[in-house]
Amino acid sequence: MAEAARSSRLIDRARRQPSAILLATQLLGVLIYPYLGESRAGTSAVSLFGLLVLALAVWSVEKTSWTVWVSIALGAPSVVFTLCQLMSEAAVWRAWGSGFEAVFYFYAAFSLIAYMLADRDITRDELFAVGTTFTLLAWAFAHLYVVTQVIWPGSFTAAVNADEPRTWMELLFLSFTTLSSTGLSDVVPVLPHARSFVMIEQVAGLAYVAMIVSWMVGLTVARARAREGSVDKLN
Repeated sequence: MAEAARSSRLIDRARRQPSAILLATQLLGVLIYPYLGESRAGTSAVSLFGLLVLALAVWSVEKTSWTVWVSIALGAPSVVFTLCQLMSEAAVWRAWGSGFEAVFYFYAAFSLIAYMLADRDITRDELFAVGTTFTLLAWAFAHLYVVTQVIWPGSFTAAVNADEPRTWMELLFLSFTTLSSTGLSDVVPVLPHARSFVMIEQVAGLAYVAMIVSWMVGLTVARARAREGSVDKLN
C-alpha cells in the first residue's frame, strides 16, 4: 500500500509539472548522445522516446482536442520516418523525419510560451517551462539544420572532417551555441541558406531571452503592487 501511494504521488507530481519531465528528458538526451555515437538504432530510439515525452508534455500543457490532432498530425509522420531511418541509410528519410520533428518542436515551444504568458502567477512548472522552451527551440533548429545539409550539401563545415556532412551532435551543439549567443561552436555555416537559418536562430534566442525577462519582471512588479494595495486596504 505504501509503495502504491508513493507511486501515485510521483505520477500526480509528474502531471502537475510536465515541463520538468520534458526538460530532464532533453538534458538526459544531451548526455546520452555521445555514448551512442552515430548509430542509427541508438539515435532513433532516443528520438522516438523524446517525441513521446514531447507529445505528453504538450497535451498536459494544453488539453484540447485541437492540440491532440495537431500532435498526431506532426508526431505520427516523425515516428514513421524515424523508423524508416532504421531500415535505410537514404538521406531522404532523415530529411523528412527531421523536417516533421522541427515543426513539432517549434509547435511545442510556442505552446509552452503561450502557456507561460497566459498565467498571471509564476508557478514552479512555468519556471521549468522557461528552460524547456529553450531546449525545444535548440532541438527544432538542429533538425532544421539536418534538413538544410541534405537539401544543400556542404552547408556546414568544421575544424574536423571539413568536407563531410555534420553529425547530429555537431548540429545540436551549433544550435545551442547560436541560440544562447555564446558563439563557441567550431561548426560554421558556409552556404547562404544555412547562414540565413543561423541568423534567424540568433534573433530568436535574443528575442526569447528579452521576452522571458520582461515577462518575469512584469509579473514580479504586478505582484508587488498587488501586495502593497492589500496592505493599504488593511490600514
